[in-house]
Amino acid sequence: MSVFLLILGLIMFMGLVVVHEYGHYLAARKGGVDVEEFGIGFPPKAWGKKLASGMEFTINWLPLGGFVRLKGEHDSATARGSFGAAPLGVKVQVMIAGVLMNLLTAFALFTFLALIGLPKIIENQFTVGSDTKISNSRVLVGSIEKNSPSEKAGLKQRDQITRLTSGGKTYAIMSTDDLPKATKSLAGKDVVIEIVRDKKTSNLNAKLLSQAEVVASKKTNEPKGYLGISPFELTMRRSTWSAPIVAAGLIKQITVETMRALGSMVGNAARGHGSEASKQVSGPIGIFVILKDNSSLGIRFILMIIAVISLTLAIMNALPIPALDGGRLYLTLFYRLIRKPLKQSTEEKVHGSGFVALMILFVLITFVDVQRFIWK
Repeated sequence: MSVFLLILGLIMFMGLVVVHEYGHYLAARKGGVDVEEFGIGFPPKAWGKKLASGMEFTINWLPLGGFVRLKGEHDSATARGSFGAAPLGVKVQVMIAGVLMNLLTAFALFTFLALIGLPKIIENQFTVGSDTKISNSRVLVGSIEKNSPSEKAGLKQRDQITRLTSGGKTYAIMSTDDLPKATKSLAGKDVVIEIVRDKKTSNLNAKLLSQAEVVASKKTNEPKGYLGISPFELTMRRSTWSAPIVAAGLIKQITVETMRALGSMVGNAARGHGSEASKQVSGPIGIFVILKDNSSLGIRFILMIIAVISLTLAIMNALPIPALDGGRLYLTLFYRLIRKPLKQSTEEKVHGSGFVALMILFVLITFVDVQRFIWK
């Protein structure tokens, strides 16, 4: 099941790019701009077909994106049916259409999840209290300390801990607050840990660290816990009539958090803290690892990840970054504001340099992801 969800997640991730480009396609066709090619993936071309409309539909070898090629994409183009000859209003619609499609996709997914069970992924996550019920709550294993009782017992990340038993006493683990209370009460004792892994319940045996060992470790650079894990609580919350409101509120909340993270990343990079900045971004390898590691949590968590990625794509493409939609939009509007023609050479230099910078950033992020997730 986890493999199926991983593959499904990767397909949906690719689908986000297709949805984005489809938005550009629809806006262009509606505005009278000729679409010359709709490509899935990046060249070289693997397969192509000319459609009745005259547009070529292609599937390309590099499965990391997609594109729509319009007739006369430069702002200075004048040929009939070209993007350059279109009214400013049409150009704006075409350039923001991809952002809107990703935004609508995120909204639809968040609304759907709010109806069937929305995972809580951030502190104080937005919800409408009067219309929210907890449908499921699980305490899962996050990180595991090396040579800890949990590692020796055979605990794995994403295992669900349901109870601890020792000497006839049983402690039900319903929240992350329950676990430290239980392990502290059972310090130094042999315990039976009841877990759920791959929907199967089993028991593991562990000997917890004593209180003296834990207290002594806190005076070192490697403090230890009684069991030696960092748990996290996976909570699903359902809504009814307020589902669209929850979706809109969550979009606002994640957007604010994303902008704060971007500001922090830029600040770290400006101060020369490159390693700190690199920890705040991920590329395709990082996304693959995130999907793989969380596929065991179920379809709702995968949909949540896809929704967040879709929203992130919308945010990034709305920013004034050269070569992306926002960069093209702001450059076009700037030249309209100063009442000067935007020459093809100027446009190519700005977006060309931006594209090169993005490719360099892409390579660096991929290298960091390899170090972080593969060569760790």
